[in-house]
Amino acid sequence: MSSELFDQLEKKVSQAVDTIEMLQLEVEELRQDNQRLKDERQQWEGRLNRIIEQLGSLDDSADAAPQAPAAQQPHSGQ
Repeated sequence: MSSELFDQLEKKVSQAVDTIEMLQLEVEELRQDNQRLKDERQQWEGRLNRIIEQLGSLDDSADAAPQAPAAQQPHSGQ
């Protein structure tokens, strides 16, 4: 093989290594973003579940409370 072919091969290998390193950094950033988003989603789900529980307890207490009959006013018969 000529020196020129080795130079071309060396250049392509160097470019491939640079690309792989760049992609590995990008993958790590994406993993961190993914974990952050999972944590954020979990927090939102917890908050929503607490709100739903509060609304459910309001609904349960409204169902359990005795309903007062509506006061009927005498109808004037003119």
